[in-house]
Amino acid sequence: MLTLDEAGLNLADVAAEARRRLEPAHWDFFAGGAGGERTVRANEAAYTRRWVVPRVLRGTGERDLRICLLGEPVSMPVLVAPTAFHRLAHPDGEVATARAAAEAGTVMVVSMAATRGVEEIAAAGGRLWFQLYPQPDLEFTAAVVRRAEAAGCRALVVTVDSPVFGRRERDLRHGFVELPPGLACENMRDTDGRVRSIEMDAGLGWERIAWLRGITSLPILLKGVLHPADARLAVAHGVDGLLVSNHGGRQLDGALATLDALPGIVAAVGGRLPVLVDGGVRRGTDVLVALALGATAVLVGRPVLWGLAVGGAAGVRHVLDLLRADLDRALALAGAARPADLGPDLVAGPDLVAGPDLVAGCGPVATVVGA
Repeated sequence: MLTLDEAGLNLADVAAEARRRLEPAHWDFFAGGAGGERTVRANEAAYTRRWVVPRVLRGTGERDLRICLLGEPVSMPVLVAPTAFHRLAHPDGEVATARAAAEAGTVMVVSMAATRGVEEIAAAGGRLWFQLYPQPDLEFTAAVVRRAEAAGCRALVVTVDSPVFGRRERDLRHGFVELPPGLACENMRDTDGRVRSIEMDAGLGWERIAWLRGITSLPILLKGVLHPADARLAVAHGVDGLLVSNHGGRQLDGALATLDALPGIVAAVGGRLPVLVDGGVRRGTDVLVALALGATAVLVGRPVLWGLAVGGAAGVRHVLDLLRADLDRALALAGAARPADLGPDLVAGPDLVAGPDLVAGCGPVATVVGA
């Protein structure tokens, strides 16, 4: 059972307690990003530049946070993002995370770099998607996909923003270049039991997405889309969803903040695909803003790891419960009963004065995206 001091009143409190508990190298692995970490900071800062313009006298009553995603109900528009190496945060690792996500009624996206096997994670219950780095070895990639299918994963989330590894200077300073003894990327074991290294593929192209469609009937979402032209190509190639992501600032430093990219992707898709977004979500009002700007749901990564470090499954559940309660409160105060009630007219940018001529989409936001 978590104490109040451990649980924290908000995600910043949880982060502070997690930092106190984690080895410095492990904290920096989770917290850090590529290069000078401009994009890490920008993801959070993007939310501070948006303001909610609430409606009143809307009679919202009891709110309903449920959404439908890929044809299935989800308890709230907050999912668990794929993040690596959960056993660095807690001995139960991804199994504890999956247990908390199942209790919260939401989706966990299992990382290809998980330190527990997808079968163990699935045994914890709940709905899982599987994050895939397409490997140059097509036979091994197909085997990983079949393994995820057999474990009951209901979608593939294909990371497309990583043709090479980002340069993460915090890890280099610590000399953190491999997992401690006893830990491994369990989803990278081949049929001989050998753990392969995850290989980035600089030759990855759209033909690989077509190849994946040919070997699986699972829905395919692309993770790492920031440019509207790529969103339009994704629609043309028949993918099932997009995740607006810059890898949490861990790949290309200086990449556009995900919230800034979101409206352009939503416009390019034109309602033909669900659009999800990750990066920088720390409050229920952040979730509200993302939904109002067109996201179907958000994913959270680092906060889940903080909760895991503080209290295992209970800590992760606390993080998800904080976001749920905060979103519910924000909906009521903004004059909305459910996520579908939200629209861009409820969000203003820093240079926009709210009033009767408020323009949906917010001029400053459109300017950033169109640049």
